[in-house]
Amino acid sequence: MFSKKLIGLSVLMTLVGCSNEESTPTNELTAPKVKVASTQTDASKRANIDVKVTQLTQDYIRSQPALATSLNLSPEIAGDFQRKLPDFSSAGMKQLQLKMRQAAAQLATIDREGLSEADKRHVDVNEVIANYYAGDNQFDAGYIDVWAGHLPYIVNQINGPLIDTPTTLIDQQAILNLNDAEDYLERLTALATMTLQVKAKVEADAAKGVILPKPLFANTLKFFANFTQKPASDHPLVSSFEEKLNSIDTLDEKQRQKLTAQAAKAIEEQVYPAYREVSELMTRLEPKAPTDVGIWAQPNGERFYQHGITYLADSNLSADEIHQLGVAEVTRITQEMDSILKANGYSEGSVGMRMVKLSSEPRFLYENSDEGRKQLLSDLSRDIDTVMEKAPQLFSTLPPQKVVVKRVPVEVEAGAAGGAYVPPALDGSRDGVYLINLKDMTSIAKFDLKTLTYHEAVPGHHFQIALNMLQTDIGLMRQNASFNGYIEGWALYSELLAYEMGMYEGDPWGDLGRLKAEAYRAARLVVDTGLHHKKWTRQQAIEYFAEATGSTQANVTSAIDRYIAWPAQALGYKLGMIKLVELRAKAQQAMGEQFDIRQFHDLILLPGARSISMVEADINRWIEQHTQTTSLNNIQ
Repeated sequence: MFSKKLIGLSVLMTLVGCSNEESTPTNELTAPKVKVASTQTDASKRANIDVKVTQLTQDYIRSQPALATSLNLSPEIAGDFQRKLPDFSSAGMKQLQLKMRQAAAQLATIDREGLSEADKRHVDVNEVIANYYAGDNQFDAGYIDVWAGHLPYIVNQINGPLIDTPTTLIDQQAILNLNDAEDYLERLTALATMTLQVKAKVEADAAKGVILPKPLFANTLKFFANFTQKPASDHPLVSSFEEKLNSIDTLDEKQRQKLTAQAAKAIEEQVYPAYREVSELMTRLEPKAPTDVGIWAQPNGERFYQHGITYLADSNLSADEIHQLGVAEVTRITQEMDSILKANGYSEGSVGMRMVKLSSEPRFLYENSDEGRKQLLSDLSRDIDTVMEKAPQLFSTLPPQKVVVKRVPVEVEAGAAGGAYVPPALDGSRDGVYLINLKDMTSIAKFDLKTLTYHEAVPGHHFQIALNMLQTDIGLMRQNASFNGYIEGWALYSELLAYEMGMYEGDPWGDLGRLKAEAYRAARLVVDTGLHHKKWTRQQAIEYFAEATGSTQANVTSAIDRYIAWPAQALGYKLGMIKLVELRAKAQQAMGEQFDIRQFHDLILLPGARSISMVEADINRWIEQHTQTTSLNNIQ
């Protein structure tokens, strides 16, 4: 386990990653083993790297106390974070971006000549991470998100500090004793302070002309209404706290009641008023909001979209090239779907029309009841167990952490995605979580769920992120790096892997769901570039997406609104998958019968999250080494 008592050199090693050789993961998070430098020059180079990466890590982690809680970090690593929350004021965001920009510049000065491949990767990955969190210095609005980097709207319908932070406090803040409970109460006060900082940031952004697009206001305001609707004593921030207190044996009933009452008072007198102030501000801004939904309509928005393509799509393609690639992929996948539909008696109408009809058939729907929701969660857990039984066929390294299935909290489900993955704690104290949105059971077809599970849980996000977190010698920033094209590309590639593992054998409807999901990601290339580059209207995007994916109206509308709020994020899935499939085919062709899919997956996953171009360089190096070895053997 990752001990909270790590100090001194072992803490430094964990922060920066000190091994010159990246190791395979173990079942425990331990201090990494240090390879002794062969010369004083090597030691000096490595020390220079460590100093700069340590500064980056400290500057970032200590600005993100909520992330420290999520990862269950120690105070030695993350500082005195237990009662704090991030500073989302304009000044706070500028300070973070400045520090990240300075860190990137420092890492760029490191001479890569003579460094080992592992050290080169270490410097390069950390430099990209620093630039990721530095954001676009020409788009002076939005905020830096721990997951998505620079996003344009700090308040929206799907994420942001006011949605994400309460979820962290409810689900991930451990309360094991009286001191933890008192920390939590202080954090509720900090939540109110942070909320007012967010309000001021929205006002500052609006003064610069950046306002959330008008169609996103309805669900955004619905979130605020839902958040403040219940009596304070019934709010999840209080009820979850009370439940945690009940498990502390050293507290008596009187103490528990007093602490719970204090939490309810903080919600009623501090948090609710702050949230209502933001809601009132958004209500006042709605009439001024732009009806043009693309980021191009915001000041410096066109440049900002290119920033998103570079960092969130992890691509050097132009928006036009991405758009055309999406159109071609939708056409190809639709033809495969058409074949399955016709083979099963569905031949009339477009593929999209037939898929909509199929999605409404009772045999493909769960009961819209608590019992139906319970059965759905049980079925997803069963699918996870089946994948784990078959996984050794394609993987030599499996994550030791489990992944559990939970429902998206009712309070935030209106604007939440259909599925999401929450990583385990860095020290292994908490499992990974696969969240499924059950707000509208009529929009969840059974044949769609297998693929969503393989993407969000296993072998998708859970394998990649959990294994990444176990790489103790790559440093904390890399353990938690959010390379969208790599992470989402892997998850989409995992849907194909599940097919190759036999998860759809005898299940043409499930395979149809897989192709539908791939078409969904391909169509994202079209609508995202359509909205943010080609100046499509929201309705244009909805109509295209509905026809291309055969999804329900509710699903399509929420999806398009998500892409409006997160310019370029949706591009990473298909672009990343295309590159991974391309690299696998290249390796298979070069190695023939000696190609080992398990080695390929180790090479993708075990070095940790990184840019797609770095993954490509690693695979090319592997192929080159194989070719050289084969040639040498032939000569001998």
